[in-house]
Amino acid sequence: MIKLDRHLIVSMGYPAEYGFIPDTLGGDGDPLDALVLTEFPTFPGVLIESKVLGMCVMTDEKGEDAKLICVPAYDPKWKAATDIADVPTDVLDRIRHFFTVYKDLDEGKWVKVERFADRAAALAELEASKARFQG
Repeated sequence: MIKLDRHLIVSMGYPAEYGFIPDTLGGDGDPLDALVLTEFPTFPGVLIESKVLGMCVMTDEKGEDAKLICVPAYDPKWKAATDIADVPTDVLDRIRHFFTVYKDLDEGKWVKVERFADRAAALAELEASKARFQG
Protein backbone atom coordinates (compact mmCIF):
# COMPACT_ATOMS: atom_id res chain seq x y z
CA MET A 1 0.00 0.00 0.00
CA ILE A 2 1.23 3.48 -0.86
CA LYS A 3 -0.10 6.58 0.87
CA LEU A 4 0.02 9.74 -1.24
CA ASP A 5 0.83 12.60 1.11
CA ARG A 6 0.18 15.45 -1.32
CA HIS A 7 0.02 16.48 -4.93
CA LEU A 8 2.54 19.13 -5.90
CA ILE A 9 0.74 21.91 -7.68
CA VAL A 10 3.87 23.82 -8.59
CA SER A 11 5.51 22.95 -11.90
CA MET A 12 8.56 21.22 -10.45
CA GLY A 13 9.53 17.97 -8.82
CA TYR A 14 11.31 17.14 -5.59
CA PRO A 15 15.08 17.80 -5.78
CA ALA A 16 15.90 14.36 -4.32
CA GLU A 17 14.18 11.17 -3.23
CA TYR A 18 11.76 12.25 -0.50
CA GLY A 19 10.19 10.31 2.32
CA PHE A 20 10.15 9.91 6.07
CA ILE A 21 11.89 8.08 8.88
CA PRO A 22 9.61 5.40 10.38
CA ASP A 23 8.87 5.54 14.13
CA THR A 24 9.66 9.25 14.43
CA LEU A 25 7.59 12.35 15.09
CA GLY A 26 8.84 15.69 13.81
CA GLY A 27 8.10 19.08 15.31
CA ASP A 28 5.11 19.46 12.96
CA GLY A 29 3.39 16.33 14.27
CA ASP A 30 4.26 14.24 11.20
CA PRO A 31 7.04 11.65 10.83
CA LEU A 32 10.48 13.23 10.36
CA ASP A 33 11.06 13.99 6.66
CA ALA A 34 14.20 12.95 4.80
CA LEU A 35 15.73 13.62 1.41
CA VAL A 36 18.10 11.02 -0.03
CA LEU A 37 20.48 12.29 -2.70
CA THR A 38 20.46 9.53 -5.30
CA GLU A 39 21.82 9.54 -8.81
CA PHE A 40 18.73 7.85 -10.25
CA PRO A 41 15.06 7.88 -9.21
CA THR A 42 13.77 5.01 -7.12
CA PHE A 43 10.11 4.03 -6.60
CA PRO A 44 7.41 4.61 -3.98
CA GLY A 45 7.77 2.52 -0.85
CA VAL A 46 11.45 1.73 -1.28
CA LEU A 47 13.60 1.62 1.86
CA ILE A 48 17.05 3.13 1.32
CA GLU A 49 19.72 2.48 3.94
CA SER A 50 21.10 5.98 4.29
CA LYS A 51 23.80 8.05 5.93
CA VAL A 52 22.69 11.36 7.49
CA LEU A 53 24.84 14.33 6.44
CA GLY A 54 22.82 17.24 7.79
CA MET A 55 19.43 18.85 7.79
CA CYS A 56 17.41 21.64 6.23
CA VAL A 57 15.95 23.66 9.10
CA MET A 58 12.61 25.15 8.19
CA THR A 59 9.19 26.06 9.54
CA ASP A 60 5.78 25.99 7.91
CA GLU A 61 2.17 26.68 8.85
CA LYS A 62 2.20 23.58 11.10
CA GLY A 63 5.43 24.47 12.94
CA GLU A 64 8.97 23.14 12.91
CA ASP A 65 9.52 21.04 9.75
CA ALA A 66 13.11 19.78 9.56
CA LYS A 67 14.23 17.69 6.58
CA LEU A 68 17.18 15.33 7.04
CA ILE A 69 19.66 15.41 4.16
CA CYS A 70 20.95 11.88 3.52
CA VAL A 71 22.87 9.84 0.97
CA PRO A 72 22.66 6.11 0.23
CA ALA A 73 24.90 4.30 2.72
CA TYR A 74 26.70 2.22 0.11
CA ASP A 75 26.94 4.68 -2.80
CA PRO A 76 30.64 5.02 -3.74
CA LYS A 77 29.97 8.59 -4.92
CA TRP A 78 29.24 9.60 -1.32
CA LYS A 79 31.72 7.29 0.45
CA ALA A 80 33.91 10.14 1.75
CA ALA A 81 30.98 12.41 2.66
CA THR A 82 30.53 12.86 6.41
CA ASP A 83 28.75 16.19 6.86
CA ILE A 84 26.54 18.76 5.13
CA ALA A 85 29.70 20.62 4.04
CA ASP A 86 30.39 17.69 1.69
CA VAL A 87 27.20 18.34 -0.29
CA PRO A 88 27.87 20.57 -3.31
CA THR A 89 26.53 24.11 -2.99
CA ASP A 90 24.43 23.79 -6.15
CA VAL A 91 22.62 20.77 -4.67
CA LEU A 92 21.87 22.68 -1.46
CA ASP A 93 20.73 25.67 -3.53
CA ARG A 94 18.23 23.46 -5.42
CA ILE A 95 16.91 22.04 -2.16
CA ARG A 96 16.56 25.52 -0.64
CA HIS A 97 14.82 26.86 -3.75
CA PHE A 98 12.40 23.94 -3.95
CA PHE A 99 11.30 24.19 -0.34
CA THR A 100 11.07 27.99 -0.56
CA VAL A 101 8.45 27.83 -3.34
CA TYR A 102 6.79 24.38 -3.25
CA LYS A 103 3.77 25.59 -1.28
CA ASP A 104 3.34 28.89 -3.14
CA LEU A 105 0.13 27.79 -4.86
CA ASP A 106 -1.40 26.09 -1.79
CA GLU A 107 -3.78 28.61 -0.24
CA GLY A 108 -3.13 29.20 3.44
CA LYS A 109 0.21 27.39 3.42
CA TRP A 110 3.67 28.87 3.75
CA VAL A 111 7.23 27.83 4.44
CA LYS A 112 10.42 29.51 5.59
CA VAL A 113 13.77 27.83 4.93
CA GLU A 114 16.06 29.02 7.70
CA ARG A 115 19.40 27.28 7.16
CA PHE A 116 21.25 24.03 6.66
CA ALA A 117 22.57 22.38 9.81
CA ASP A 118 25.44 19.92 10.26
CA ARG A 119 25.37 16.18 10.90
CA ALA A 120 25.48 16.56 14.70
CA ALA A 121 22.37 18.76 14.69
CA ALA A 122 20.60 16.39 12.29
CA LEU A 123 21.38 13.35 14.45
CA ALA A 124 20.15 15.25 17.54
CA GLU A 125 16.88 16.01 15.71
CA LEU A 126 16.58 12.36 14.69
CA GLU A 127 16.97 11.22 18.31
CA ALA A 128 14.50 13.88 19.53
CA SER A 129 12.00 12.74 16.88
CA LYS A 130 12.35 9.12 18.00
CA ALA A 131 11.76 10.20 21.62
CA ARG A 132 8.64 12.22 20.63
CA PHE A 133 7.29 9.15 18.83
CA GLN A 134 7.82 7.01 21.95
CA GLY A 135 5.82 9.59 23.92
